Amino acid sequence: MNWVAVQPYYKINRVVDGIEQRTEEQGREMFLYEDRIVTKYREFPINQVFDLSYRPMGDGGGFLYLHTQQGVYSYTVKDDPGSFISAFKNL
Repeated sequence: MNWVAVQPYYKINRVVDGIEQRTEEQGREMFLYEDRIVTKYREFPINQVFDLSYRPMGDGGGFLYLHTQQGVYSYTVKDDPGSFISAFKNL
């Protein structure tokens, strides 16, 4: 089955090497299928996802929230996920 929409998101990790601390950004993708939403480590059946919402932050990007039966999951995005949310609501 092919995905309906895809939304890039990213995860920030802090790495400590001896006395040095640096930040690494890992780019990831969220896929919307007709029956589920899939992230790197989680899969949400579409009938357990109540809503998707977006809150912009700072100079760009923000947080995409998945409201599910198991709770609310947040994902950091660089661009407005309006088309991804619209695709979800059209299912």
